[in-house]
Amino acid sequence: MSKIKVLVVDDSALVRQTLCDILNSDPEIEVVGTAADPFLAAERLRTVVPDVITLDIEMPRMDGLTFLQKLMSQHPLPVVMCSSLAESGGESALKALEYGAVDIITKPRMGTKQFIEESRVMICDVIKGAAATRPGTRRTPTRSTLKEVSPKYSADVIMDKPNSKAMIQTTEKVVVVGASTGGTEALRVFLEMFPEDSPGIVIVQHMPENFTAAFARRLDTTCRLTVKEAQDNDTVVRGRALIAPGNHHTLLKRSGARYYVEIKDGPLVSRHRPSVDVLFRSAARYGGKNVVGVIMTGMGDDGARSMKEMFDGGAITIAQDEASCVVFGMPAEAIKHGGVHKIVPLQLIASEVLRLCS
Repeated sequence: MSKIKVLVVDDSALVRQTLCDILNSDPEIEVVGTAADPFLAAERLRTVVPDVITLDIEMPRMDGLTFLQKLMSQHPLPVVMCSSLAESGGESALKALEYGAVDIITKPRMGTKQFIEESRVMICDVIKGAAATRPGTRRTPTRSTLKEVSPKYSADVIMDKPNSKAMIQTTEKVVVVGASTGGTEALRVFLEMFPEDSPGIVIVQHMPENFTAAFARRLDTTCRLTVKEAQDNDTVVRGRALIAPGNHHTLLKRSGARYYVEIKDGPLVSRHRPSVDVLFRSAARYGGKNVVGVIMTGMGDDGARSMKEMFDGGAITIAQDEASCVVFGMPAEAIKHGGVHKIVPLQLIASEVLRLCS
């Protein structure tokens, strides 16, 4: 396969150079140009057509959101927004997703060797996921497109596998959901279909820290159920959806009849933090037959192994179908692992979940 061609647009020379170094370190990615502002980016686009553009939000002469709107109306390409960790940046980045951007990354910063390596892994994976969304590209990426991380951790580093004892079924069902590339829009469609008294929902959407809080607030304004960023020890209750906070793993736990979430630090699991595999492993261990699991659009295989553990523990599991996925990676891997009961179009997943929980 030819390399993924990337155009980097950012007014900071340091950020441009750092992004170039990170992206060019991956043998499957090549930076084909840089630009300090949207006007220079437009000039570059006259001579090169990249597979993906990384775009800063705050720039001189024209802001990133305005340029994104012009680009999507005139020359649509997969765009990944590159934002600071500032709270205000979260709102702007979410607006960019509404305007057609594929995903969000945070501006690379200096730190420990592990921090830099984790940032490289996550940034390169987002670029590969964005490239897979381009019309005419292969939308079911193979595992070879994801460079291995050493060490590559599974959910074992956070929690042991569930034992063979089946969880006693109760009257309350819990819904756990995992999504990545394309998931922000898929989750909006999914959650807006639930009534006020819906079953409790816990969600992992691959997204940087701070942005998950803004994402939850945005969903809360459009949904009938309450949506909030999860905090440690939040109870999973009817009529509420909890979004895993960026850069932290979220686990489903149980104390008597009460389900709650635990927020934990830890290494990347299946290349992500938060990881769908961690949430699903905890759901298999503490929820058993009380759980309905859903895996949605996304690059890679996060969630596939632990969905099989939920399946084996008696949970009912659903995968979004290929036609409605932006990237049919995570659902495809879950299906390959034999952990999926039903394959359902996006528009019908919520009604299927409600039927199973009734």
